[in-house]
Amino acid sequence: MLSSRLAMLSLGFALAAVPALAQQDKPVAKVDGITITEGDLKLAEDDLGERTAQMPEERKREELINYLVDLKLGAKSAAAAKIGDGPEFAKRLAYNRDKLLLDEYLTTEAKKAATPEAAKKLFEDTVKAMKPEEEVHARHILVPEEAEAKAALERVKKGEDFAKVAAELSKDPGSGKEGGDLGWFAKDRMVPEFAEAAFKLEKGQVSEPVKSQFGWHVIKLEDKRSKPLPSFDEVKPQIDQYLVRKAQQDIIVALREKAKVERLDKPATPATPATPAPAEPKKP
Repeated sequence: MLSSRLAMLSLGFALAAVPALAQQDKPVAKVDGITITEGDLKLAEDDLGERTAQMPEERKREELINYLVDLKLGAKSAAAAKIGDGPEFAKRLAYNRDKLLLDEYLTTEAKKAATPEAAKKLFEDTVKAMKPEEEVHARHILVPEEAEAKAALERVKKGEDFAKVAAELSKDPGSGKEGGDLGWFAKDRMVPEFAEAAFKLEKGQVSEPVKSQFGWHVIKLEDKRSKPLPSFDEVKPQIDQYLVRKAQQDIIVALREKAKVERLDKPATPATPATPAPAEPKKP
């Protein structure tokens, strides 16, 4: 009874795979009788990578088909000219076979490491180890001269809206029109003089003029907070990528450790003479 259920389950998996295989084998063009399939298009897309990644789907498909047409025609002509019969071609073919085998092996094995459980654990361990980072939300008025900064500060002290004064006076091309709004930032995002002054302020306070390499600043602190940590879903693609790369590196290191590698282009390193064992004391 169990064996029959297993057989039915296996048959179900096999039948489910048929449409996908059929789609890969679906012909899309012929070149002198040579068929180009959907599977060929997928291989070409993977091979060309970023060259077609930004193209609209319809244009990408046309480019891939045209690329494969040229590839088939070129390969047919090369075969007729017996390009593939020479020893150099055989060496290159063997090299590329080794490279493809390694790539496929690393890809297949590394996928086993990028499990949902491993990704979640890495995220949780990383979050636990992270120290809270302070961020501030600030505005500033940037002017070339100290006197201009003092005049702007005086207007703010007399009750004028900081954002209004910044929009009128600030020479910062990025934030000036936004009322000097710099958004949220960590300390290392700004030049030291500006960061030191901004992070010393309390919510609502305005600084005295501060000089930096860009000019003179008057800074208003809007708010402070601990930098929010990204959610698991936000960083999952990067975590998966890290797990795959680390697994691939570990595989290569393990293969190296098990292998006997001999460098024949360098003289052999002389063996270090063994330290003689200490002589046993003579028996009385």
